[in-house]
Amino acid sequence: MPAARYQHLDDPFWTSLLALCAEAGASICEHYNEPSLAGKLRAKADDSPLTRADLASHTILSRGLAALEPALPVLSEESDRSELVDRLQWERFWMVDPLDGTREFLERTGEFTINVALIDAQRAVAGVIYRPLERRAYYGALGAGARCYSWRESDGQGEAIHTSPLGASTLILLASRRHRNARLQRTLEVLGSAREIERRDSSSALKFCELAAGRGDCYPRFSPCSEWDVAAGDALVTAAGGAVLGMDGKPLRYNRRETLLAEPFLAVGDPTDPLWGDLLAQLNSGDQAP
Repeated sequence: MPAARYQHLDDPFWTSLLALCAEAGASICEHYNEPSLAGKLRAKADDSPLTRADLASHTILSRGLAALEPALPVLSEESDRSELVDRLQWERFWMVDPLDGTREFLERTGEFTINVALIDAQRAVAGVIYRPLERRAYYGALGAGARCYSWRESDGQGEAIHTSPLGASTLILLASRRHRNARLQRTLEVLGSAREIERRDSSSALKFCELAAGRGDCYPRFSPCSEWDVAAGDALVTAAGGAVLGMDGKPLRYNRRETLLAEPFLAVGDPTDPLWGDLLAQLNSGDQAP
């Protein structure tokens, strides 16, 4: 794929990619609306609505991405492991979560997404986060900016989005409802000593969308998740002017280890503010304390 294609958000490449996500999202919604889902399922099971939704989305995305860019392999949460035996040798590929937000799907909150990222030389360089129930996509590429497109509201171009500069007063921290740990608590303490904190909890990849659209200042994630949960949001936030940093303060890298577990990270809207470096230094100091 020529880099110029994804680096221009008006390129037909993006029209095709967004349409593909919308098609996969429609297949998820068919299973989401099954009467058997409500209140009955708590985990994936063979032939459950969740399993069928996940696999239907995976199939549509895998076939569509192969048609869009035949030379690029697809690394999906639902990929057969036999397809990934040489993945560490891949230079450029798609990283996909066909249905991110299992519990949100099961509990019918609507806060589930489709995440598609383009990885190049271990960096997430382009990404889409699609909300099937809202029919809304957040997407962007490094050097090209980021946009939000709604099939119900947009006029064909989508709305440009950008992260917000860090203000001098209240800091909006985006957090997961279900993930609590000592490092997150320490983050709240450190940031709370410098700013008034407004905490906003949400699920799935939506925190990346909020951050990219300027409706939050940081999203710390220190509990376990997989690289396909993170990559599209990383590309989106970075394209919108922010950064997603590992505990060493450097951008995240993908597909460089045997494990596909993501590294702990701090996503920020204003990477120029020294507050984040101070925070990471204090967190790392605490990790090394006896």
